Amino acid sequence: MESGMKVKDVMTKNVIYVTLPGTRDEVLKIFKTQGISGVPVLRDGKVVGIVTRTDLLRKPEEEQLALLMTRDPITISPEEPLEKAARILYENKIRRLPVVENGELVGIISIADIIRALADMGIEETIDRYLEDGTVICWEMTPLNIAAMMMQMSGINAMPVVNDDCELVGIIGDDEILKASMIEDRLEKSDMSTAHDEDAWAWEGVRDTLRLYYGVSEIKIPKIPVKEVMVKNVVTAYQYSEVSECAKKMARGNFDQLPVVTSENMIIGVLKDRDLLKVLFE
Repeated sequence: MESGMKVKDVMTKNVIYVTLPGTRDEVLKIFKTQGISGVPVLRDGKVVGIVTRTDLLRKPEEEQLALLMTRDPITISPEEPLEKAARILYENKIRRLPVVENGELVGIISIADIIRALADMGIEETIDRYLEDGTVICWEMTPLNIAAMMMQMSGINAMPVVNDDCELVGIIGDDEILKASMIEDRLEKSDMSTAHDEDAWAWEGVRDTLRLYYGVSEIKIPKIPVKEVMVKNVVTAYQYSEVSECAKKMARGNFDQLPVVTSENMIIGVLKDRDLLKVLFE
């Protein structure tokens, strides 16, 4: 469908961003205080990267922003149609596009921005054709660090949580995982020998050894049960709920997915905001 809207009509204009050089701790503080999951990275006023919560969890020991970020991100003009932005986001499996005009950052358009637009379009089509196959779920007693590993290996940023009776009881996402995590600092040692066993000058195995001590800082995910940090008041949808109705639920709660359940609260799938983008270009 054609919305008749342009990127500039729905983009966020007051963009939160970080600059190089920068650190992981600066980004983590922004994510926790601003409730966002990704920001553009600028150098000399130009967009040179994007850094997200997923980047922080994927490289827990990395502290330098330049090594955490995704370099040379895809950008878009504010004059492009909304449908083009939706297609780029969907096909490239990304959640946000810096909006650039004459080389300058003028905004950012995210999946959440487009979902808010869909919520106001009155689309009565049902969501059943947009449900994702192969939903990954998690038991409520799963250790949080294991849940984080499951999400990383599955390429997802959130998953439904069920109890012993397979009933939906919550949802866990990278936001909850990061908020529960801590920065752990430790000192490590590296022994650097100046000779080897085969070295003719190494008499009776005597070595001159240089011990290098260096600090390591990493994001440490606790081993507590998922149920202790998961979102418990889960907003759900039914298989034949309407597109705009679900988009409104996502927009109001700032959700990126809705578990789809039966009348008995048994989960049958997940509706992801990314999949709703297809309404605009298929």
